Amino acid sequence: MKILLKSATIIDENSPYHQQTKDILIEKGEILQIENQLSVEADQVYDEANLHLSPAWFDAGVSFGEPGFEERESIANGLLVAEKSGFSDIALVSSNQPCTDSKNVLESLRDKANHSLTKIHPTACLTKGINGTDLAELYDLYQAGARVFSDDLQPIENPNLLKLALQYTQSFGGCVASFPLDRKIANQAQVHESSNSMKLGLKGMPSLAESLQIHRDLAILEYTGGKLHIPLISTEEGINLIKSAKKKGLHVSCSVAIHHLFFDDEVLQHFDADYKVFPPLRSKSDVKALRKAVKDGVVDFVISDHRPMNLEQKEVDFVLAAFGSIGLESAFGAMNKLFGAELSVKMLTAGRKVYGLTQDVIQQKSKGRFTLFTTNDKYTFDKEDILSKSKNAIFLNQALQGRVIKML
Repeated sequence: MKILLKSATIIDENSPYHQQTKDILIEKGEILQIENQLSVEADQVYDEANLHLSPAWFDAGVSFGEPGFEERESIANGLLVAEKSGFSDIALVSSNQPCTDSKNVLESLRDKANHSLTKIHPTACLTKGINGTDLAELYDLYQAGARVFSDDLQPIENPNLLKLALQYTQSFGGCVASFPLDRKIANQAQVHESSNSMKLGLKGMPSLAESLQIHRDLAILEYTGGKLHIPLISTEEGINLIKSAKKKGLHVSCSVAIHHLFFDDEVLQHFDADYKVFPPLRSKSDVKALRKAVKDGVVDFVISDHRPMNLEQKEVDFVLAAFGSIGLESAFGAMNKLFGAELSVKMLTAGRKVYGLTQDVIQQKSKGRFTLFTTNDKYTFDKEDILSKSKNAIFLNQALQGRVIKML
């Protein structure tokens, strides 16, 4: 089927047409023509104001529940949600049941996306059964296609284990991801430690719980070499440590969840469990520092941290409620509102480098997946915008800007 885009602005830093407005003819994922004006026959024509086209996006922080928690979300519907949200590729977290600590589990997850426009790139476990004790068969998992090894939200408590993992993965180019949390300092906290946590009467998690672990991990990285990724940075102190490490030339990357760029902990005053995420929402100064780090290039990429949860896990007392929010559907609208289209697209595609994926380029005769979207549409994200099976949306009732039209 031939698709004609009329007056679409191209957002692609790698394209010779970046920020230019062109007519574009596409057939089966191949760009046939890019011209100032095209008058050709097409099966479908998009001719409306404010059209934009970019390489399709990648989200490195997605959980669907399945396998193990199918009541939260199925892979089939989750992939449809990702597709309609503009994402051609997603990296599933490793903490399924069974977790992704073997070649068989990894391949079965990837096979479930064979007939979908959106492809799965599973993040493999760092340790067997996410037990934090024994390294998984990392090389076998690498041979099966894994490029990043992580125990998801379970921190690597044993520093020697991290040392061994960084040393071992250097032999084949794997990347170790270490969740930045000192569990003893965090002490089962519910929210960020601040004057606000005192007002709420909830146990607070200090920024030190993040920065202490990052400091340790970077010291080990400096000793061993290798590639280290630190996901879900949420504090100013954590960002400053990453910035300093990059200046030293250490091979470290980091990511931030979109909700940590959008909200601060003052939204918790009504004890709404939709705002209960992990790490917790931080202070205004942390949010300001994270946004600056995105603009300055300290943050390598942004993720949705999409984590569906059952209604029964959220509509309970705040202390008992599960951590997590869905985020695929609201990802672009929130990012575009904060940073505009160009930086948003960059942050929503840059994770491909860490995961060893190629980046499609918008140019004549190129093939790939591309996302068609608008940037000016202002709307309130409501229940009708939620495509996920679970409805625990942190962005519910928020004013967002920009909509995905279709992935091509």
